Amino acid sequence: MMDGENRLSSWVALGAALAGVAVMMGAIAAHGIESHLAKSYEGQTRKTVGMEIPAAQKYLADFKTASRYQMSHALGMIVVGLLATRRRSKLLTVAGWAFLVGISLFSGSLYVLSLMAHGFSDGTRHAIGLTAATGGTSFIIGWGCLAIAAFRFSTRP
Repeated sequence: MMDGENRLSSWVALGAALAGVAVMMGAIAAHGIESHLAKSYEGQTRKTVGMEIPAAQKYLADFKTASRYQMSHALGMIVVGLLATRRRSKLLTVAGWAFLVGISLFSGSLYVLSLMAHGFSDGTRHAIGLTAATGGTSFIIGWGCLAIAAFRFSTRP
């Protein structure tokens, strides 16, 4: 088993690194990707909320969503690391891994879709979308485990 300091350094360092990458991805979304998306998806539309919108607009929004979710879950990983210094907890370990898996699957699939969906078939886009949903489920599991662990910390001496 890792001691408290190692758990802290592992989850906090990984969370901080992923938060830094989230900031970079957000900067790309804000300052550098629009012309690439406009060119890649020229003349294409996607249906969202029952409306047809330019595909570039949808994928820019998806890219920004990926960055926001990556940031919030990287911060969750930092919380896991900080709590892990107080007490050993399998729930915290599960939460940290769930956040990492969620970032990889949810944010990763949205980044891939945003940048490359123009070259994918409808079936491939759908499969990648299911990957995002799996990542979202992983986020929910992570927050549930973190909540239970925090509750247990507050009710035990």
